[in-house]
Amino acid sequence: MTLMWATRGQNWGFQFLEDGGELDPLPTYKRAFANKTDVAEFVGVGSEFTAARIMDPLGRTDHAGRVIPHDFVLRGKMAEGIHSIEDVQEIIWPIVAEKYDEIWGRKSF
Repeated sequence: MTLMWATRGQNWGFQFLEDGGELDPLPTYKRAFANKTDVAEFVGVGSEFTAARIMDPLGRTDHAGRVIPHDFVLRGKMAEGIHSIEDVQEIIWPIVAEKYDEIWGRKSF
């Protein structure tokens, strides 16, 4: 069961907040989100992992006014039952919401 989560905050740029247990999460992230750079929200279920992007459920924006995306790469039990944006919002978002609430407005991360 693994969760990789990448996002940005109000005042800080793109970061991995959860690494999915990988020393370097970037190669897996790049495979998961290949050809998805211009897609606002999606869920892609594959044999190796499930990749998902949702826009911030509370509509939070960064300092430039852009709504913040949350990118997830899920494996094992964490990926079970994830087939839609609604699944991500109802199952995965509650797992990370409190942590994000605490760090979103920081000056840096």
